[in-house]
Amino acid sequence: MLEGKDVIGQAQTGTGKTAAFGIPMIESIDVRDKRVQGIVLAPTRELAIQIADHITSISRYTGIKVCPIYGGQKINKQIRQLKSGVHIVVGTPGRVIDHLNRGTLRLRDVQMVVLDEADRMLDMGFVKDINKILDKVPKQKQTGLFSATMDKNVWKICNKYMDKPEKILVSKDEITLEQIEQRYIRVDHMSRYPILMELIREQHVKKAIIFTKTKRGAYRLAKKLKGDGLRANALHGDLTQPQRDKVTRSFRKDRIDFLVATDIAARGLDIDNITHIINFNMPMETSAYFHRIGRTARMETEGTAITFVAHGDQDALDDIMKETSTSITELKTSVHVKAGPPQKFKAICSKCKTRFELPFKPTPGRAVYCKSCMKKNNRNNRRRRRRH
Repeated sequence: MLEGKDVIGQAQTGTGKTAAFGIPMIESIDVRDKRVQGIVLAPTRELAIQIADHITSISRYTGIKVCPIYGGQKINKQIRQLKSGVHIVVGTPGRVIDHLNRGTLRLRDVQMVVLDEADRMLDMGFVKDINKILDKVPKQKQTGLFSATMDKNVWKICNKYMDKPEKILVSKDEITLEQIEQRYIRVDHMSRYPILMELIREQHVKKAIIFTKTKRGAYRLAKKLKGDGLRANALHGDLTQPQRDKVTRSFRKDRIDFLVATDIAARGLDIDNITHIINFNMPMETSAYFHRIGRTARMETEGTAITFVAHGDQDALDDIMKETSTSITELKTSVHVKAGPPQKFKAICSKCKTRFELPFKPTPGRAVYCKSCMKKNNRNNRRRRRRH
């Protein structure tokens, strides 16, 4: 990148990507010119803030101004920062588009563009926004693209906007960091929480992210852990940005030991000394597993990832095992676990009124949805996220 070449980098989290593109971007800036000369696009608010903080730290004595722009923060504050003169912008696609539409951000003087965690941005439905942003920057510019996985959609972006890029790729077998000890443990609905408590005691878990499938699940589990005397808090999409910042800051400063999170925290959180990742619920996609466990064993330290496998999760575990060359071994527990499929409960979809079965007893008065309606809800949620 220092030579001015376009670069495609496939890299694990925690291996120094931000410095790899941040230092060349800083070197390319003309400090006397107060216009935006570099832009970094990131999928989440947390990652945008983190990247901006890192670049600010690296460029501390250069006079370079870095501005993070993202949804969830009052836009007027960002507008004032941009008007005062900014050299590098780090933003989420939705909020960058918002500033472009308002005319408060101009990209005609940009010399370097970086797409960080490109696969995640495309998964979140930002492809149109990314195209619109890249169409606004000069054709004669340098582009860096970083992604944990390289699928056909990522390659489309590369082919459209990059000029003879240098490719630094890792093989599928290298997808997992060697210093992560990976284990799985058999659970059922009733044993899941007792097994978690046993793990925390027996495995001497000091600082962990515990991943759940739903926002409600994260809230309930964090509340339960706090009730049992543990320093825990939840991080999920229903929290406001200031609330999320407060929780993340508390975890970073060791005021809490257990962060119970949905996949919103699987990307971008760069926090030292996380000893364990616990997948309380199996991730929905294989790639999400690797993003989750990448939160530990950062900067060449060691870590442990433990995944709870319930009846019906075996296929997902097999898929994960196919994607990594390192072994995932079973961890035994003294807690009794029922064999066979869980009990099914009849329910009626709150939206389409279809009868279907659930692996848990529905809470009276609480909406439940069949798979089809749940998928539609997820699509609508992704559209809402794009606006932020």
